[in-house]
Amino acid sequence: MNIAFFLIPKGEVIYLPLNCTMRQALEKMEYHRYTAVPLIDEHGRYAGTITEGDLLWKMKNTPGLTFADTERVMLREISRRMTNQPVRVDSEMEDLLSLVVVQNFVPVVDDGNTFIGIIRRREILEYYVKLKLQ
Repeated sequence: MNIAFFLIPKGEVIYLPLNCTMRQALEKMEYHRYTAVPLIDEHGRYAGTITEGDLLWKMKNTPGLTFADTERVMLREISRRMTNQPVRVDSEMEDLLSLVVVQNFVPVVDDGNTFIGIIRRREILEYYVKLKLQ
């Protein structure tokens, strides 16, 4: 089955531009209660995923960094420990199964690597549970 059926479109996804600050990321993630958020570059392409852990490691490994200082730290400057592998929109469900073992969501891109949305782990697992029950 094609994954487009399960796609949550970009307009309904919380994501962050690479050119935003660490403080903006912290506030948006806290507000939405997310532990990981896709990053988009200035051309709309998927650029990775930032996690709470990435932000915490940055604070730990930057001597003297205070919360007030986080508005001067750009997301581009933060090392990311995890890479959420994206899939193309014409992928099949089978392509996602190995990814959701280690990812809460799978970013979906078009042919030009433009971010078009995500598919959450929950929808993939529900699909396979229903398939098994049939």
